[in-house]
Amino acid sequence: MLELRPNCEWCDRDLPPDAPEARICSFECTFCATCAETALNHRCPNCQGELVRRPVRPQNKLVTSPASTTRVLAKREEQDDR
Repeated sequence: MLELRPNCEWCDRDLPPDAPEARICSFECTFCATCAETALNHRCPNCQGELVRRPVRPQNKLVTSPASTTRVLAKREEQDDR
């Protein structure tokens, strides 16, 4: 079952479980579509894997299988202004 992380690991934008703009790699690193397309060129900065659209978990399934609430940020060699 996917963890469904609550934020973009690059810009820290909120990404709720039903966010169609969430992108993930095979390790479930999570980014928003804007960062995936512009800053990351559709590649995960952690593993270099492909970033694809994250599936949306149906609302009724979130009751028994909730999304993660733990925010994760990617390790960035260059910190830019946020």
